[in-house]
Amino acid sequence: MDVLQLDVSGRPQAWISPKDAAILYASDCVAWTLGDPFLVLRGGIQRVSGLQSRIELHPIVAVRGAIPSRAWRQVPALSNGKLFVRDRHLCAYCGHQFHPEDLTREHIVPTSRGGYDSWMNCITACRSCNGRKGSRTPEEAHMPLLYLPYVPSLHEDMILRGRRIVADQMEFLLASVPRNSRLHG
Repeated sequence: MDVLQLDVSGRPQAWISPKDAAILYASDCVAWTLGDPFLVLRGGIQRVSGLQSRIELHPIVAVRGAIPSRAWRQVPALSNGKLFVRDRHLCAYCGHQFHPEDLTREHIVPTSRGGYDSWMNCITACRSCNGRKGSRTPEEAHMPLLYLPYVPSLHEDMILRGRRIVADQMEFLLASVPRNSRLHG
């Protein structure tokens, strides 16, 4: 399980490994944590106290200091995996749900006609509907969209990355996801 790293103000920064989280704890870089510890790392025995060192890892850690927040201002990277999750594996034309291997990235305005490969021009389509639409617009193909595209927020993007997210992490991320997001179910 990965750890959700935040900046000190609570903005998501990255998913990090437990090893990287342990380094933050050991370097005294953790400002605060959320959630119950999910892993206890044990170290050597201290000579002076005779106690074994231990670090309790929490699922969410906020890091001290200034962390570049470029990700906060940027549009999340578009990938098929994240697109399909954003659209709940539903074809925007027929409305049926499919396995990822049966889905395609569909450009509303085809790239061959000047359309961009962007969140606002891409939706999920099954292979059959994508082939039927071809290089036409939905209007030209008489295939109206059943839902509209949108650009995911940073919090949504952290969910869309497809990691195994524990309840504490999901609760934290969903608290900042707009109520009208498809991720709320």
